[in-house]
Amino acid sequence: MTICRIDPLSDPRWNAFLETHRDASIFHTSSWLEALRRSYGYEPVVYAVTGQGGELVSGVPFCLVKSHLTGRRLVSLPFSDYCQPLVGNSDELKELLAAAKEDAKRQRCKYVEIRPLVSDESSIVAATELAKNKTALVHRLDLNRNQEDVARGFHKQCVRNIARCFRNDLVYEEGRSEDLLRKFYRLLLLTRRRHMLPPQPLSWFRNLADCLGDRLKVRVASKDGTAIASIVTLSFKDVITYKYGCSDTRFNTLQGTSLLFWRTIQDAWADGATVFDLGRSDLDNPGLIAFKDHWGAARSDLIYYRYQDAAKKDVSSAPAKDGSSKASVKAAAKRLLTLVPDPIFTALGGFLYRHAG
Repeated sequence: MTICRIDPLSDPRWNAFLETHRDASIFHTSSWLEALRRSYGYEPVVYAVTGQGGELVSGVPFCLVKSHLTGRRLVSLPFSDYCQPLVGNSDELKELLAAAKEDAKRQRCKYVEIRPLVSDESSIVAATELAKNKTALVHRLDLNRNQEDVARGFHKQCVRNIARCFRNDLVYEEGRSEDLLRKFYRLLLLTRRRHMLPPQPLSWFRNLADCLGDRLKVRVASKDGTAIASIVTLSFKDVITYKYGCSDTRFNTLQGTSLLFWRTIQDAWADGATVFDLGRSDLDNPGLIAFKDHWGAARSDLIYYRYQDAAKKDVSSAPAKDGSSKASVKAAAKRLLTLVPDPIFTALGGFLYRHAG
């Protein structure tokens, strides 16, 4: 077995390999990796198995995250819902991750993390010495059926919301223009304030639009000239992925988000997509989970695995001695986020996100 490291941004074998691999996703593509590099300075690398002719047989992409605040680590992949290792068997995975772990030690990384979409937990842990680090959910709607069967899976409330959005004379737009990006970003700021979280920098979305091209769509629902809801979707082969969403809660009764999801499903059918990936949901977000359930999407566990060198473990991984005081400080910091003006709010997001991947 021949193991090598390749640069997925310059080696044409990587994208050619993705086109033929059934488990490849938008998050594996060099376009997505280039957007990560431009926005946050992450260095992408693929650990690959090559055949006798030098062709790629297997591969796992990583980004090297360097941060003086949160430390160095190898992640597959930052800000990506998942990144399935593109391997043929557990032996290949073991060898590729062994190479990644050796590089991580040499570069003084705190840990190596993988985020598989489909997880055979026992074989991953046994083959790679990785431990479960985080569990979330992922929802996927099977579109490889007739439209009536798909619609029958919608919750009754979902059906009513779709009907209501068409009665409300909403205007639908899609594309990746600067105007649509700014409409989306205004709504994103509102949404992140509600959730008391800093926003991703606008440059991230501009870089995504530039790097992904027609594979990215900003979808906006408006009422009387005012944008009320927006989502960003990504397309790769026969999968369309919901990645970001935001809205103005003053207009929730108009069901702008329902319009956007319904139009996305219709576009997916028209383009021959077989899966609508509704993305990751954290377990502490029951409202988002229920929303995705209502569209008839099947949910499954999304498990992240981490290998952490014992020599690199720090106090942040130890049990907190005063959890209540830390929680109070965190809550106060979140409340403060809702009060700062937009320029500071966006600047804070731009500073923090490169350290959070």
